[in-house]
Amino acid sequence: MSKYKPYKDYKVSNVDWLGDIPSHWICTNLKRYCNVTDGSHHSPKIQENGYPFISVTDVGINSINFEAAKKISEKDYIRLVKEGCKPKIGDVLLTKDGTIGRACIVDGDMQDFVILSSLGLLTPSDRLANRFLYYYLVSGINVDQMNSMIHGSALRRMTISKIDQLIVTFPPFNEQEQIANFLDHETAKIDILIEKQQQLIKLLKEKRQAVISHAVTKGLNLEALMKDSGVEWLGEVPEHWDTSKLKYLTTQIVDGAHFTPTYVDDGIPFLRVTDIHKKEIDLNNIKFIPKTEHEELIKRCKPIRGDLLLSKNGTIGVPKVVDWDWDFSIFVSLCLIKFNKKIDVNYAYYFFKTHEIQEQIFGQIKQSTVINLHLDKIAKFVFTVPPINEQKDIVEYLDEIIGKYDLQVIKAEEMNDLLRERRTALISAAVTGKIDVRNWQMPEVSEEEVA
Repeated sequence: MSKYKPYKDYKVSNVDWLGDIPSHWICTNLKRYCNVTDGSHHSPKIQENGYPFISVTDVGINSINFEAAKKISEKDYIRLVKEGCKPKIGDVLLTKDGTIGRACIVDGDMQDFVILSSLGLLTPSDRLANRFLYYYLVSGINVDQMNSMIHGSALRRMTISKIDQLIVTFPPFNEQEQIANFLDHETAKIDILIEKQQQLIKLLKEKRQAVISHAVTKGLNLEALMKDSGVEWLGEVPEHWDTSKLKYLTTQIVDGAHFTPTYVDDGIPFLRVTDIHKKEIDLNNIKFIPKTEHEELIKRCKPIRGDLLLSKNGTIGVPKVVDWDWDFSIFVSLCLIKFNKKIDVNYAYYFFKTHEIQEQIFGQIKQSTVINLHLDKIAKFVFTVPPINEQKDIVEYLDEIIGKYDLQVIKAEEMNDLLRERRTALISAAVTGKIDVRNWQMPEVSEEEVA
């Protein structure tokens, strides 16, 4: 940000969080320069085909996902158009319920659609450029302003009256357009870098999974004699390996509590699917239950160090080795697996992260709104089973190489976080007059760049 200079003259905005603004800028409430409404306050019948009915979840970074949007009939569409739920070209949509502060400019290339009340519909006056308004709305400083207006509310919702009261600051129209041009160019460059990091992360994760799959289905010895596994999707495996259904490798496969227990502030940890996604269990962000209920639950399902937890509801197939000694119970969304001496728990953990196990999971479950992996299906999963000493060698190899992949993923994710922070800071600085871009010019594109 140091390469951009501030304006020469500033004045007091009389808004603490905004600070000083350029002396020729306006600082006022949004309602004075923008008409604010919202979409339909009732949901018409949804059908497979029809007109898009856009809600918060469909709005991205200055974009709308029409493919994922719900559809309504022509009759309902016409009625909602008459009720003022159809945006015009040049209007700005603002997510105001749940996820606060995403926005999108409606353009002529978009298909006809109507919106739900979770979206604000903003029509700026001829003194407020819609592109400048868009950047102001999504800026970090304005998102913070909106969050402060709903602080303490259980339901995250910006009403029309609250949007009307938003403090906005802006320069003359031509200068707004210049700022928008500058941000279009600069954020596009950052977005390209973010996308490259995203592609790198995707590639690293694909390579990581491929390495795991090869190690636990083909082994580490490239010269090992192979045999047909007898399983079509598995193909050949080392000649001295076995294949077995999971139920023959375990002493227990059981799920957790089939009821929601009593949650208390101080008690025994009670783990759910969301608690096992990270490398370490976050004890500051889990549920606790009374000791009496815990003792009742562990009569049927008692996890200990060396067991494996597997998510069976929601995000299914996520494994977690129990490598701690403190007492805990689990919810029905988790499955507890206790292994016999034929298989190492860490080898099983890696097998659960393979393409092969995903094929078995998604080939056996019924696709529905809530995905549920039944215990009898888990018991029928086919595993490759090397000798136990070879399993330990595979685990040691994977611990080392996967650790390297994980480190690369972490670095790429940290880079993306920095890029997003820079993007947010740049937008906030430009739309609040902290930097002066009036003399900025679009860089000329060389023939090499065009090619």
